[in-house]
Amino acid sequence: MAELFGFKIERSSKDSGGETTFSTPTPDDGTIDVAGGGFFGQILDTDGRERTDLDLIRRYRDIAQQAECDTAIEDIINEGIVANENDQAVEITLDRLPYPEKIKRKIRAEFHEVLRLLSFEQKGHDIFRRWYVDGRVFYHKIIDSKNPRKGITELRYIDPTKIKKVREVKKSVDKKTSIQMTEKIEEYYIYNEKGLGSAGTAGTNQGLKIALDSISYCPSGLIDGNSGRILSHLHKAIKPVNQLRMIEDALVIYRISRAPERRIFYIDVGNLPKVKAEQYLKDVMNRYRNKLVYDASTGEIRDDRNHMSMLEDFWLPRREGGRGTEISTLPGGSNLGEIDDIQYFQKKLYKSLNVPISRMDSEAGFSLGRASEITRDELKFTKFVQRIRKKFVPLFTDILRTQLLLKGVIAPEDWPSLQEHIQYDFLQDGHFAELKDAELLNDRIQALDGIQSYIGTFFSKEYVLKKVLRMNDAEISDMNDQIRKERDIDPMDGGIDVPDGGDGITRYPQDGAGGIVTPEDMPDYEEPEDQGDK
Repeated sequence: MAELFGFKIERSSKDSGGETTFSTPTPDDGTIDVAGGGFFGQILDTDGRERTDLDLIRRYRDIAQQAECDTAIEDIINEGIVANENDQAVEITLDRLPYPEKIKRKIRAEFHEVLRLLSFEQKGHDIFRRWYVDGRVFYHKIIDSKNPRKGITELRYIDPTKIKKVREVKKSVDKKTSIQMTEKIEEYYIYNEKGLGSAGTAGTNQGLKIALDSISYCPSGLIDGNSGRILSHLHKAIKPVNQLRMIEDALVIYRISRAPERRIFYIDVGNLPKVKAEQYLKDVMNRYRNKLVYDASTGEIRDDRNHMSMLEDFWLPRREGGRGTEISTLPGGSNLGEIDDIQYFQKKLYKSLNVPISRMDSEAGFSLGRASEITRDELKFTKFVQRIRKKFVPLFTDILRTQLLLKGVIAPEDWPSLQEHIQYDFLQDGHFAELKDAELLNDRIQALDGIQSYIGTFFSKEYVLKKVLRMNDAEISDMNDQIRKERDIDPMDGGIDVPDGGDGITRYPQDGAGGIVTPEDMPDYEEPEDQGDK
């Protein structure tokens, strides 16, 4: 195979290609399979599919400009990427990573560098929207070839219409089974400035071959099972948007044509021949038609023979024996104010994008209620946003992998195990998150009030902490340390006053064995003797 443009991160001793098998990797990223040992031009028969990919991306971008579709997309993007002046939109979580704290600090620092290279603080909303609309996003990772230890120096966005991932598969026929077995798989990217699959670019050298590690590629995760193409989350909205446009255009045409009241002139032509009858009808039209027209551009009334009133009047000849010349009025449309059909397709569009219909009406008021008042559509929408966040984070993971390997923070063989423990925490809407946490805490405290009299008899303290208050081991340890620290501080200085022998979770003291002393077993309270009587 020819030398690829860009850089590759691999071990010094190259692998032989792996074990021979009859299957190829699952095409979950829209990669094109190419027969090994040949030119890229061998798959020119799939050029129609490439044009379809190009047309799909352009169609996605076109329907995203529709006003209703753009509003729904903004709702999704605003939920996915929360903008905050003080906090970062996304943070990396390494709590499950079994590595020393020193390595974790380096990984966090490199993740912040990745966000800086992406300009995610300023362009995070645009990057997420671009990925959501196009269904994929490509970034070129640029490094200093003379000093790769510096890591990635720049990330450049690449238009998805100009690049494609290709998988070159080399096969051989097994002599025993006569089945084609896969011997080697090579993956790379094809880049063409004029666009892939467009007219005039076909040929054996259709583009520049780029190494796999030089490009960061994040697909939407939606695959057409029949063709293997990557689909955007807007794919389901293509039909509703086209239907909405069509019904809106048809409604405008209908209202323009049916809005004015037209005059009908029945002209009695008697027994005149056809030619003279037509001439007589034209003379009457020229005599009685409206000649004064309002010019909206200047605000003047002028005489113009080319005006709409000619289209609003009907001139019909009537033979002798009728009722003579007559002028009547044809009323305009009576149902011009009905927009139920438009609202139907608007709701259909929002449903196709998994956006709650309640967000469509901008005039409706917004009220903050309890968790029991949250609609099922809002709950489904929240889960949908969480799913697409999971599909978007591979962009961070791939760039972070390259950064860590180039700077020598980790070894290539350590990455598969490390990747499983990396998680990302997206910023939530602060006000609504606080309301949710406050409501959950209030419910847990109420449950604790109802169960505290049974602690020590039917429920243990650890069970209450983990099942009722939903605290993990780390939170329990931290809370115990804080309680012990505050016990040693005088209440006047900010400490807490816990009864002697109390367990810190109930209002009842404990005996010497650690059991709870119930109110029935407590000694009677005795009034102190009056010192003045002595």
